[in-house]
Amino acid sequence: MLHAIVMAGGSGTRFWPASRNDKPKQLLSMTGGATMIQATCDRLGDLVPPERLYIFTAQHLIDPVRSQLPKVPVNSIVGEPHKRDTAPCIGLAAFLVQKNDPDATMVVMPSDHVISPESVFREAIEAAVALVDAKPERIVTFGIPPTYPAETFGYIERAESLDSTSIQAFAVKRFREKPKGQTAQEYFESGNFYWNAGIFIWKAKTVLDALKQHEPQMYAHLAAIAEAWGTPQQAEVFDREFGAIEGKSIDYAIMEHHSDIVVVEAPFNWDDVGNWQSMARLHGQDEDNNTHLGNVLSLDSEECIVRGEDGHLVVTLGTKELIIVHTPDATLVADKSREEDIRDVVKKLKSGELERYL
Repeated sequence: MLHAIVMAGGSGTRFWPASRNDKPKQLLSMTGGATMIQATCDRLGDLVPPERLYIFTAQHLIDPVRSQLPKVPVNSIVGEPHKRDTAPCIGLAAFLVQKNDPDATMVVMPSDHVISPESVFREAIEAAVALVDAKPERIVTFGIPPTYPAETFGYIERAESLDSTSIQAFAVKRFREKPKGQTAQEYFESGNFYWNAGIFIWKAKTVLDALKQHEPQMYAHLAAIAEAWGTPQQAEVFDREFGAIEGKSIDYAIMEHHSDIVVVEAPFNWDDVGNWQSMARLHGQDEDNNTHLGNVLSLDSEECIVRGEDGHLVVTLGTKELIIVHTPDATLVADKSREEDIRDVVKKLKSGELERYL
């Protein structure tokens, strides 16, 4: 059967001050309506019922996640006691899924992407599952055709095309780290590279076998957690063993070593909503290239992104290329070219008397 794993442990620091420790980006509505994590789960439709859905998040976010996803079983929302990147998260998920379904197939996806149309996404997942069913040791991932030479995404280099598939699929030649400058341009122009969407389909057994081979210490810690799962010792063992794991991404732990990986060219629209400038893509711009969210009055302003909350009026007068985000207790005004430095703002808040604004 198909099981879904939603990774929702991110802190969303680039979306400060809207994104906070107790309500990070995945728990916010970035497109209007449902929050990002709700939209991620809803997107699965009938492919994966709530009883076959696991949410992995930070331990302090368990209650907020439960309140947003009331249909997901309480025990299926897992709060990691320590931040250890994606490989331990996915490995533990594979152990838990395999306990009840030894032949389980997993779809693993982040909680903070915008994907449409949902029907096309589900069809693509079904096609990817068929590729795994045809070769159970295979790993399938999704690649996004790049629209510009991005330096903030990892890339997947494709090799030969697979024959007789219902969807465009290619063998993976290699995974590439986030490139800089000219390298990103070369990837973009070659036509053989995709952005790495971070969505994977595989058998739980395949993941566990790969971890046992390439990350034996991590595997041993995860096996101990799985053995104690559902017992009175679960919390103690989870904290101890998970804390002892060296954090590592799934790309480093498995993807760079596995011999049979296929990339499916995503037939759906995708946006990772990585920063405030994503709002222009999601919500559009006015005739002066401004994007307004909330109650905003713009006068002689150009190329600004402005977000207000709770009916508070934000007025811009003669401004250009700014990001302005108002919340009840903190306001950000930043040059658009310095957006990546919002992370440095968050670090500064952590180190002083302003930690209450995190």
